[in-house]
Amino acid sequence: MARKCDVCGKGKATGNKVSFSNRHNKRTWRPNLRRVKAIVDGSPKKIRVCTRCLRSGKVERAL
Repeated sequence: MARKCDVCGKGKATGNKVSFSNRHNKRTWRPNLRRVKAIVDGSPKKIRVCTRCLRSGKVERAL
């Protein structure tokens, strides 16, 4: 299971957690994914979509 949006491809991002004393530790940011039933190629299908794509209307929900 890839933590990746099926619409825009947004995935895990990496960087540093920086403390008050300026120590650097590796950390990751994961996309806010939701499993929704959407219309894909004319038929309903369950896909993983980030909330940014849901809000912007890039996904047609199947109710």
